[in-house]
Amino acid sequence: MTEPDRRPHVPVLLGPILQSVAPVSGVWLDATFGAGGYARGLLDGGAETVIAVDRDPLAFELAAPWAAEYGERLVAAPGTFDRLDELAAAAGHPALDGVVMDLGVSSMQLDMAERGFSFLRDGSLDMRMGQEGPSAEDLVNDAPEGLLADILFHYGEERAARRIARAIVTARTDGRISSTLQLSGIVEKCLPRKKPGESHPATRSFQAIRIAVNDELRQVVNGLAAAERALKPGGWLAVVTFHSLEDRIVKRFLQDRASAGGGGSRHAPEAEAREPSFDLTPRRAIAPDATETEANPRARSAKLRLARRTGAAPGAADPARLGLPDIPEVF
Repeated sequence: MTEPDRRPHVPVLLGPILQSVAPVSGVWLDATFGAGGYARGLLDGGAETVIAVDRDPLAFELAAPWAAEYGERLVAAPGTFDRLDELAAAAGHPALDGVVMDLGVSSMQLDMAERGFSFLRDGSLDMRMGQEGPSAEDLVNDAPEGLLADILFHYGEERAARRIARAIVTARTDGRISSTLQLSGIVEKCLPRKKPGESHPATRSFQAIRIAVNDELRQVVNGLAAAERALKPGGWLAVVTFHSLEDRIVKRFLQDRASAGGGGSRHAPEAEAREPSFDLTPRRAIAPDATETEANPRARSAKLRLARRTGAAPGAADPARLGLPDIPEVF
């Protein structure tokens, strides 16, 4: 197994989170533990306890050398964040003072070629965050052309989705597509040559396939609803997103929950009148400043949305209302 990059992984927008929720106190849940940057920041900032949730067992293995210094203040809770309320209750903390969610793919996973997340490193076409279940290789080789095209278009916002899907289906007639560079090469041939300053041609396609393999957008919808159920009145929800699909879901969820109902738009029908379950503070997303983006290029596309729980009852999450693409479950 390739050793992950040992350089420190910098948590994006951690400073604005800590400043906005100060003073940090009580029990927090880090829904996307990864390399542990947010959990450590919260613990060092004053949180009594942080429950660390991650679907990837490797996250906890790599955290072992430093986690011991926090003792019982850091509680490992392996699992998916769509069940974060259940995981918090199982850890003895059914009511939380805060939840932080970093929805970007873990730098730790990108650094390991064999995990198959990166189109820049040759490795097995895997992309499974939890290291179990069907992989990206299964999706790319077994999904019908129409479904592949829908995934590339809706999850990657790739305009050449049909062309790329056709090329994938044609290529797999000569044998299984099993490596990241093999897939990346197929995608590149379908698109214009990359110009200076542009992202890699395979960026959108890899994003789309990764989202489909891990059912990421449905996880986001259900995770937001789980956070709403777990947070006590006055508790904070902090969500960091890295692309428009995630941010759109988070924005609509929070706008809906901060509303008293009624209204309606072309995206959603009129809602029943109700007491808002969140206050938006601030109402707009927070972007990283120039200092952070210079120090951490990964932060460039990030947005932070913050909300504070009221005492209103939680509601059900409607994926269609929040803009989840209508694509059949892949596996």
